[in-house]
Amino acid sequence: MAGSFSDFLELEVLDHVFGAAAYTAPVTIYVGLWTAALTDASTGSTAGEVSGGSYARVAVTNNATNFPAAAAGAKSNGTAVTFPTATASWGTVTYVGLLDAASAGNLLAWADLTTSKTVSSGDTASFAIGDIDFTLT
Repeated sequence: MAGSFSDFLELEVLDHVFGAAAYTAPVTIYVGLWTAALTDASTGSTAGEVSGGSYARVAVTNNATNFPAAAAGAKSNGTAVTFPTATASWGTVTYVGLLDAASAGNLLAWADLTTSKTVSSGDTASFAIGDIDFTLT
């Protein structure tokens, strides 16, 4: 996957590091799926997020178990992320986003999937440990 921090998070980090305003990391990070492209300018309301068929963003507690310490400029998920079983087609998922709310909210980071995945009724989409990986370069 190739991805990036969102414009929102880039500005928050810059302000935090350079003393303009403190940034408080969210207690919960929500993992969402998109069937349309995300970019740095995307938000938690960007069109193309999967909907219907029992879809819901997956809530992941933002701690060192679920997101272990960064190494070699990268941060990955430390536990599997599993979505509810689809009760209808979700379409072809091409992007994943990390957000600060269960709906809408701010997009923190996004990535395109290395391989797109068609999610049909009865399928359970998931990311194994280490599959969601973000780097700073």
